[in-house]
Amino acid sequence: MINKAILVGRITKDPELKMTQSNIPFVNFTVAIDRTFTDQSGERQTDFIQCVVWRRQAENVSKYVSKGSLLGIEGRIQTRQYEVDGQTRWATEIVCDSVQFLESKAESEARRNNQRDD
Repeated sequence: MINKAILVGRITKDPELKMTQSNIPFVNFTVAIDRTFTDQSGERQTDFIQCVVWRRQAENVSKYVSKGSLLGIEGRIQTRQYEVDGQTRWATEIVCDSVQFLESKAESEARRNNQRDD
């Protein structure tokens, strides 16, 4: 069986490091990825993919990544279920095996400064 996902996209908000009850660090985040084609009105659609990263990589993501950072992600698709107010909910997410920072710190800071000026 093969379950492999490779994504390149921008993180939608600053990551927040959290801990499990067993004191294992993790970060949940969303990556925005533009589709390669346009819709009937000529606009590009964007997919928002939920991701989770664990342990040391989670600490690195929370420390060095900010909203809009370009990331390369390698991982696997995983589904899970949970209860909310007696209702069963399902979540599908990418469990990251590897997260690569695809732009330099200077490029990231320049992009953030440009966003503030807009």
